[in-house]
Amino acid sequence: MFQSAISTTENDTLKQSFSTILNGLKSKMKSVYHERSDINELGIKRGMPPFIMREIMSVNPFSAIIPKEHGGLGGDVKESIALMSAASYESLALSLTFGINMALFLQPVIKAAQPEAKEAVLKRFIEQQNMGGLMITEPDFGSDALSMRTSYTETDQLAHLKGTKHWAGLTGWADFWLLTARKDTGDDRLARDLDFFICDVTQPNQGIVVEEFFENLGLYQIPYGRNKIDVQIPAVQKLVPEKSGVKLMLDLLHRSRMSFPGMAMGFIQRMLDEAIEHCQKRFVSGKSLLSYDQVQQRISQLQSYFTTVSAYCVNSSKKAGLANDLSMIGIEANAVKSLSTDMMQSASQTLLQLVGAKGYKLNHIAGRSTVDSRPFQIFEGSNDMLYSQISESVIKLMKKAKQVNLLEFIKSFELTSNAAHLVRDLFNFELNYSVPQRKLVDLGKILSRVISLEHVMDLSNKGFSAKLIDGAAVHLRQEMQQLLSSFNAKNESRVIEDYQQNTDWLLYT
Repeated sequence: MFQSAISTTENDTLKQSFSTILNGLKSKMKSVYHERSDINELGIKRGMPPFIMREIMSVNPFSAIIPKEHGGLGGDVKESIALMSAASYESLALSLTFGINMALFLQPVIKAAQPEAKEAVLKRFIEQQNMGGLMITEPDFGSDALSMRTSYTETDQLAHLKGTKHWAGLTGWADFWLLTARKDTGDDRLARDLDFFICDVTQPNQGIVVEEFFENLGLYQIPYGRNKIDVQIPAVQKLVPEKSGVKLMLDLLHRSRMSFPGMAMGFIQRMLDEAIEHCQKRFVSGKSLLSYDQVQQRISQLQSYFTTVSAYCVNSSKKAGLANDLSMIGIEANAVKSLSTDMMQSASQTLLQLVGAKGYKLNHIAGRSTVDSRPFQIFEGSNDMLYSQISESVIKLMKKAKQVNLLEFIKSFELTSNAAHLVRDLFNFELNYSVPQRKLVDLGKILSRVISLEHVMDLSNKGFSAKLIDGAAVHLRQEMQQLLSSFNAKNESRVIEDYQQNTDWLLYT
């Protein structure tokens, strides 16, 4: 009982301290984005004025997830999700900057760095508000990360890494980088496993050369580019995984994907608030836009997204803590990342449609949000690829269980069992294991929505608004019906490479 009382006291202290950081962040964002500058103008310019990050980092937001023994609050995924959500209501670029630092750098460092290196890194995050990022992707190896060619040789004291990395968010900005590389085993052969190294660009022989800054489409405030890696890193800065480097990467990426709802949450709420406010004030033929049935449908869809992503946030806060190994939760992590980012893009498109012509400007939140949210469907795994992987994993499980009826599988699968009765009329059919890739994508989208319905039902049991829960369930079911229609339709159309023969329309007039 005494231990429980201590835990309760510590939890209350964490809540109070974190509340101070969260409120401080919101206050700083109001100041830098609305009083000292205009976010609508900042959002269309490359880079970020130094005073913005200086003011925002002055509240030391990353201290929330740093362990208490290293000077932080001792928070975890829930706090990081809340910070990303607060940031994304104002700026998707700022929220992504938070996500890169917390999910892709700090959390793996906290979990797997050697004590000496961990202490040094976290001390600088606390005292100097440093930033860190992750470099995995290479010019010839995007989603095929395990084929990366960045290599290293090592002695007892140093590891020498050489290679090229690109599309790392915060290129040229971050003080620290997590670099991935494969060990050079000689004869131009690389080890199958990969390793992670903390690169401190402020130290001799650890500088990373930016060969090119990219003119990225959207998220203008975050720099991306191509980086030349030729660094010598002390052995103490090599991460030590519990099992293997691949397992560490999967754990890292899955935790990051489970954190995507943090970026989606505030963003979708902003799209919803903007849509409601615009449609209340805009009158057409003597009636407010909000009184039109089609507008009601569109905004209720946004509320469905808001509810579903809220359910994701609650679920991730419960499951994605650093104490848990997430390397094997690919189905759920892929579903959460893919559908939450699809919802982000759809929400921005809805706002743009409702606002009309004036939204078709980069310095309007509708236009800027449409461009900024689009890459979320691509990075950390293209959504088409992730949906396919969901289907492949489910089919593998069905084969193992010798199950061919999709409904029976959904009823027994831990991620969908409670939602099965709500969709039993849709899924009572036998699934052919030999599914074409284009159908795997459709099936993955369908399964992601069943998983989402499960999360929404769990949220309902916690007391969330019943009206919003009901609306989300209706929209998720409707989307499943539409996707099932596409899945069941026969479509084997192929590319006609010499399509230009007999296709000049002018000849037929």
